[in-house]
Parts: sequence; structure tokens; C-alpha cells
Amino acid sequence: MENTNSLEITLEESGTRLDKLLAMRLPELSRSRVKALILEGAVTVGGVEVDDPARKVRTGEALVLTLPAPVAADPLPENIPLRVVYEDSSIIIIDKPAGLVVHPSAGHETGTLVNALLHHCGASLSGINGVLRPGIVHRLDKDTSGLLIIAKNDNAHRSLAAQFADHGRTGALERLYKAICWGVPAAPTGTVDGAIARSHVNREKMAVVEEDKGRFAITHYETSETFVGQSGALVAALIDCALETGRTHQIRVHMAHIGHPLLGDDTYGGRYKTKANLLSDSARQALETLGRQALHAAVLGFEHPETGAFMRFESHLPEAMAALVTALRAPG
Repeated sequence: MENTNSLEITLEESGTRLDKLLAMRLPELSRSRVKALILEGAVTVGGVEVDDPARKVRTGEALVLTLPAPVAADPLPENIPLRVVYEDSSIIIIDKPAGLVVHPSAGHETGTLVNALLHHCGASLSGINGVLRPGIVHRLDKDTSGLLIIAKNDNAHRSLAAQFADHGRTGALERLYKAICWGVPAAPTGTVDGAIARSHVNREKMAVVEEDKGRFAITHYETSETFVGQSGALVAALIDCALETGRTHQIRVHMAHIGHPLLGDDTYGGRYKTKANLLSDSARQALETLGRQALHAAVLGFEHPETGAFMRFESHLPEAMAALVTALRAPG
């Protein structure tokens, strides 16, 4: 179970850095661990998520630090099949199937990508993130498929982490997702700019919140194909999404926020389930077969951490998602 620590700032503590204050109040946690928790969104001040370790606390502020449930310290290698797209001495690129969890967590202590990587790569993986996420510089949701890059040494990890932190704003990083959403966005191209924080109603969900109450997030989308239902009215669209930020569930949250949740996304589009009645029998069956959100990490481009050369990889839609697109094209 998660462990919640609630603290109130005293007059003497006012003006202290957030990470320093928490490390002093909670001596069982190192300052580096506290900083990582802050960056992961585990700390709220006055009910608002904060992600700046250097933020100065003020008298009377109410801080809450939520520690994740403990997991095994040493994940074991497991012989789990991986689709390796590319591999050299510095990096390995995986085409992750839907259903595979990236790293161990409560409820998913085994059977993860990390367990598979430990078997495939052994001790060559980077350990900069600790034993639970060796070499992992970015992640995909369990039920999102597509391309992931993993560092095999610490130098590669630092280089890739810097590129992902920049999200292509000044560098060469390119990440493109394919998604199928309910309805058709009013404009063929657009940008969703909305801060994201954990939902106060359901802590397992994220939500778009006021700018000063969450972490800023920007998603660009472009409609590449539209689909009509049995009645001949537009019912869904295939879209390309590019991120300027990398927040939890970002595409799913942003598309739901503008009224176009992803097909198969019960978390953020549950109330759109009845729209399946607008689909043809074949499309409805294809959606049931997909059994998850229609989201796929299709393109990954980056500068190689050792050579500096630009590398770009593409992943075709997995079979079940491609079958859904095919069925949507034939509404009769």
C-alpha cells in the first residue's frame, strides 16, 4: 500500500528548499530519493502537485508526500520474448507489445520489460535509474504498444535522458504516436495545451487542471483519416500525435479533454462506450478484439548517444489495431 506523509511548515522552516526540508523531516529518505519523488509528482503543497525540488516552502503550508508501495529490490531476469528492432553496444530498441509493463511496481513485480531486458542484456544495462529501471529513459503505458529505447551504459543513458527531457524543442528527438479517437476534431490539425495533474476524484487517473495546479503539457495532433459509422455519419478518426512534454497518460488525457477520447480507453473514455453501437458489426468486433486503448508509438528518432548520428525507426500498427482501421474503413 502507498504510504502518505503529511507535514506542516513551521516558521523556522520557512524559506527552506522543498527537497532539503523533506529530507530533514524524513531522515529515512536520502535527499536524492526525495528529489526523485518530487520530480515524479509524489509531493503536493496545499493539494497542488509540485515538481520543483528547489521551491522554497512557506510557513503554514501543508505538504503531502506519497511514497509508492515497496517492490522487490532486485528484479530477476526472465526469458520473455522481445522484438528487438535495433541493438548495439550502447542502445537497444524494442517494439513493445500491448500488455507488457515497462518496469516492476506493486502488482507487477515480475513479467515486465525490465525482467526481460535483464535476461537479454545482462549486466550491460545502465543502472543510473536504480535496479528497478535499468536503462529505461522513457516509458509507455502497459496497454500502449510501440517503440522504446533503452540505454546499455550510463553515458548513453545520460545523453538519451537529456534528449527526452528536451522533447525535441531544441534537439533532434522525434516521437510520433498513431491513435484512433471517437469523433473527428473540428480542425484537421491542432494543439492541446493543458496542465495535467493527478485527479482528486480518482488517484489512478490524470486530469487537465488549471495552469498553476499541474504540470504544463502540450500535445500536437493531425487527422490523417476519418471514418463513418453505419448511419453514414462521421464516427472516428485516425490521428498522429506529437508531444512537447511527456506527462503520464498525456495523449489519452488531452484527447479526452477536447471531447475525442481514444477508442478502447475505458479509463478516459468510459462514457463513450455506447458509441460502439454506431460501428459496423465488424468494426465493433475488431474493437472488442483490440481490448485496449488504440494508441501506438509509431516513430522514434534521436541522436545516437555515442556517434551523434541521427537515427529514425518506424513501427507499423500491430495486427489488432490495423484490423480495427481496416474494419472502420468498411462501415457497411
